[in-house]
This record gives sequence, structure tokens and C-alpha cells, in this order.
Amino acid sequence: MRYRTIGADPKSRREVSVLSLGAMLMGTATDEATSFAILDRYAEAGGTFIDTSNNYAFWVDGSQGGESEQLLGRWRRSRGVGNEIVIATKLGARPNAPAAGFTHDIEGLSPKVIRESAERSREHLGVEKLDLLYAHVQDRSVPMSETVEAFGELVTEGAVGLLGVSNHWAWQVERARTLAAVAGLPGYEVLQHHHSYLRQRTDLPGLRSPDGQEGVLSGDLLSYLRAEPALVPVAYSPLLAGAYVRADKPLGPEFDHPGTPARQAALRAVAEQTGATVNQVVLAWLMGGDVPVVPLVGASSVAQLDESLAAVDLELTAEQRATLDAAH
Repeated sequence: MRYRTIGADPKSRREVSVLSLGAMLMGTATDEATSFAILDRYAEAGGTFIDTSNNYAFWVDGSQGGESEQLLGRWRRSRGVGNEIVIATKLGARPNAPAAGFTHDIEGLSPKVIRESAERSREHLGVEKLDLLYAHVQDRSVPMSETVEAFGELVTEGAVGLLGVSNHWAWQVERARTLAAVAGLPGYEVLQHHHSYLRQRTDLPGLRSPDGQEGVLSGDLLSYLRAEPALVPVAYSPLLAGAYVRADKPLGPEFDHPGTPARQAALRAVAEQTGATVNQVVLAWLMGGDVPVVPLVGASSVAQLDESLAAVDLELTAEQRATLDAAH
């Protein structure tokens, strides 16, 4: 396993594995025995960066979520896991009532919600301090200064170690970080958005914005990351839920553009050259780019996880990376 640093302050920064494990479906669609086996294998391989959220996975059983956090808490206690594993969680998108699908009726990012949800997550995970806490979605109904102050207070009080932000526009990330800096408070240091090798359209209206897909790591965010190298990008759904390799997982309309076939062809060519799987090439491309990204991978079996773990040791040549980058 290889590692990188998240966080700039020597007092709070953490070393994490370059491959993160997503626990979204653990405790619901993925049963406890299988989940524990996957978590055990990840830790055995040197993995130290696990991701969850307080709303995972409400849509599976029509709940409000929390099942994933609770399972991770049971795993931690049963294995004696301590500070060596960084567990990131999120708040803001938990439905206010049991729901079977994504809804606008969510908890949001008010100071009251931030404090209460963080406390609930600590209880679920069985920890005194949350290692990394994300603002899961944007909430324009609350003044951003109030959200920033509430998150910063949790850090200064010792209830949270590091802060992150997910599914926000670049201007929101920059404004929030500026507000935190002016107030002398800790700000967002990790960005979690959807990112993969295949590019998707970002102009299609989304659930939370008529302006497009704020959850995609688009050009403005990539440019922002180049200008702010201390920020660490985490990419969720980097393997597109199996769509790279499974015929029963077709790409959505957001990938219906001329660049997709060109990139698919380049990906297949590099996979053939390396002898690696297409999925492994995607992960290696993300981890080894000039803006290195931490892929956040899910797994429903140990075999799936092992395939992703092997990508950590896959080094693409400059020529192979140029082939991938040039396809559009």
C-alpha cells in the first residue's frame, strides 16, 4: 500500500492510503459477514481510509440511513480498531423522514443539524472524535457563514479532526474556505466529488441544482485543485458502478457524447498493454495523475476489493498516460 497526507496542520493532518474503501452499502445490501470480510481484507492490505455517511443507505430499506455507520462501529469494536484507521463520514443529506429514494426533504447544513448529526455519527461509529467530516450536499437555505462556523467549532472543540466538502460548486468551496480563513477557523481540506476516466456532461440539471451536476469533478474544480495543491480530491464512483466492464450496467445519458468511444478505445488499448484490467487502469490513472486523486471504491466481495487493491501497484508509463490523456 502507498500513502498520502490529508490536512495541512501538523497537529491534525493524517496519513491515509491512496485507495479509499467505500462502506455505503455495508449493513444493508451487503450483509454483515461479507462486509466484515471486505473490511478485514482492506485493513490487512494496509488500507487506512474508509468512507461512509450518516444517510447510507436509506434507499435500500426505506429508512433514514445510519446502517453503514453502525456496521462500521460494530466492526471497529469487534476488531479492536483504533486511530490507525481513518473513517470519514458526511452529514447534510440525511432524509428528514424514512424514504425509498432521493428527496429534497433532507436535514441540510444548519448549525443545529451539524452538531446533532455529528454527535449521532460519533455514537454510531463508537468514536470520541470523527476523523474527517464532510458537508455532503449544498444547502442554500442556510447562510454559508453559519455552516462554516458550525463545522469549525466542532474542530476547535475536538469533536472532529478534519473537514471536507462534497457535491458543491467550485465557487461554494472557495467562498466557504475564505470565510473560514477570515474567521480564523478550520476549513475544508478534502473535496469529494464524482470523478472517473470517462468524462461526463455536467450541464444536465441535477436533483439539487438546475444549473447542472455540482457533484462532478469538472474543469473548474480541477483547475482549482491545481492552484491549491494542499487540497486532496477524493473520487466517488470511479468505476461507474461496474459500467466499464459489465454489459448490464449501461452508461447513462451524461456519457452520450463523441469523447466516450475514444476514451473507451484508449482504455482498452492500455489495459491490453499492461495486462491489467480496465478497472485497474482507471484507478491507476486517477492515483498517478498530475492532480493525484484518491479513488473511493466499493466492493460487494473480497475478490472485487482485491482487483482494486492491485491497482495501487500498477505504474502507467508516460506513453500510456499520454495515450489516455489525449483521447477525447
